[in-house]
Amino acid sequence: MKIGFVDTDRILRESAPAQRAGKKLEKEFEVRRQDLQRLSAQGKTLQTQMDKPGVSDLDRKAKERDLIRLNQEFQRMQRELNEDLNARRNEELAGIQERVNNAIQQIANNEKYDLILQEAAWRNPRIDITDKVLRMLTDK
Repeated sequence: MKIGFVDTDRILRESAPAQRAGKKLEKEFEVRRQDLQRLSAQGKTLQTQMDKPGVSDLDRKAKERDLIRLNQEFQRMQRELNEDLNARRNEELAGIQERVNNAIQQIANNEKYDLILQEAAWRNPRIDITDKVLRMLTDK
């Protein structure tokens, strides 16, 4: 019986498709992250203006309302960004996982493996085919 092992966590970290997907997601969500940073900076500016000595109570109250509104907007945008990013990450991972499974299947067929495990409490390094899978994913 011929047994192999694949470290899927390593593949999802190191494979070319996973790295491309990570860069793609960074680029895709960069504008929204910058928008959040701008909102955060606006909030800090408002807080600084509120804390200045000599600010009238009327101005302080108006700035407090603006700060509360800004904070709510920030939290909403951050929540939406996280939800959208997680959904897109899951989409990308599904495609990568399919390619990984195809590569594993191809190696198993070509090299006549009877069993390939993805998790093990312990394994002998000689049965680890992770590097073969990584090479196959890089070649594609």
